[in-house]
Amino acid sequence: MKHVYYGDAFDDTQIKKTLDAAGVAYETFSEAEIIDRTARLIADGNIVGWFQGHMEFGPRALGNRSILADPRRHDMKDILNSRIKREPFRPFCPSVLRQASGEFFESSYPSPFMVMAYNIRPEQRRRIPAVTHGDGTGRLQTVEPDVNPLYWKLINRFGEITTVPILLNTSFNENEPIVQTPQQALDCFLRTRMDVLATGNNLLVKSANGESANVNSPSSAPDLNRPSASV
Repeated sequence: MKHVYYGDAFDDTQIKKTLDAAGVAYETFSEAEIIDRTARLIADGNIVGWFQGHMEFGPRALGNRSILADPRRHDMKDILNSRIKREPFRPFCPSVLRQASGEFFESSYPSPFMVMAYNIRPEQRRRIPAVTHGDGTGRLQTVEPDVNPLYWKLINRFGEITTVPILLNTSFNENEPIVQTPQQALDCFLRTRMDVLATGNNLLVKSANGESANVNSPSSAPDLNRPSASV
């Protein structure tokens, strides 16, 4: 098996129909723009719901029905648990480019299904504290360009911006099964303190659709057109 993306998929026409019916504010971009803007928003500290392609089969969110965040932030685990997950014991997992796994982990053997925990190299733990478990391990997902091209491009762009080709990845849900449809993704986004929803080629910002929840600036929306400084 190369992947587990066997679930339902929804094209932009179906996604926009859901968004328009709900009357929410969103912007539509090209694939390249979605990747760049989402990577920059994550690097700026925003929590992003990422709803793309075919849903994963099995127990893990593997980059198509995921909540994504910056693994470099020491406080990101607490932020996620206080704002969405509400399970302080929960370890969050790293999605890493396959070719970079040996740089951050003591084993470079592929782990595409997020079922194995590898030791994180001691010198790298300070760079990715949000996905480093208490025992110095991380339950990683290695991502390859021929398996999930869009997710690989997002992680790669984040790595270009930050020098860390890893994203914190947790399942797109809140005390319920992982979201399956655009409507479920939108409902979860609107009722939680998620900052941004990237669904297909569309971006929604929380502060333009109700309560502002930007982790950097609680009173203002992320600027989708503003370049992000490297950190």
